[in-house]
Amino acid sequence: MTRRPRSDWGTIPVVPREYGRSVLGLPLEVWRGAGDCALLVFAGIHGEEPETTYALSRALRQFPAPPPHTAVVLAANPDGLIRGTRGNANGVDLNRNFPSVDWRSGEVTHRSTLGDPSDVRLSTGAHPASEPEVRGLLTLIDELAPRAVVALHAPLACIDDANASALGHRLATRTGMPLVRDVGYPTPGSFGSWGSDRGIPVVTYEFPLAATETLMRDHVPVLVELLQDPGV
Repeated sequence: MTRRPRSDWGTIPVVPREYGRSVLGLPLEVWRGAGDCALLVFAGIHGEEPETTYALSRALRQFPAPPPHTAVVLAANPDGLIRGTRGNANGVDLNRNFPSVDWRSGEVTHRSTLGDPSDVRLSTGAHPASEPEVRGLLTLIDELAPRAVVALHAPLACIDDANASALGHRLATRTGMPLVRDVGYPTPGSFGSWGSDRGIPVVTYEFPLAATETLMRDHVPVLVELLQDPGV
């Protein structure tokens, strides 16, 4: 697919489609390529990981339209992104709110930085898929029926793929990051757990902890290649 000149990378040339609204009423947006959806890539489900949204946006802006057979969600948690919080405006960790078999009610903790203890509390939601951002993403996936999903996160510096798929191996080789089958701790109610229950291949692409410009240099080209050629 033809790429836009660098001078045009300041804008996204295609109007997205709205697939829902956040708690605060912000649009949940998807950029959809032509044809059947082979791959969905989403970023920003944790508002404290804005680098994922920035990198995916930088990749998308290089194309005059979303490449065929791909779909892109830049901000799965727009309220968290604008507030700088991991959870949404209800204080729910959206990546613990998916209706997986292992969903648990109550609290979940996370670390402020990699060196801190995991002691910052968020809710897993009143019930599975209690949050509009999660319900919207579930509806979108039912509609798109992608053959695989790549979820962008940070900063664990790995490619997490329970299936050790060809896509996971490809991303690990391309980024030089290790391919792992899990991140070393339970993630009940996560998107990955839900995807496993549904038989949807999910690869979690965890950016490393690095300066923004380093991340853009190293990972935007990988995302450009992924959008242009999903390979699934």
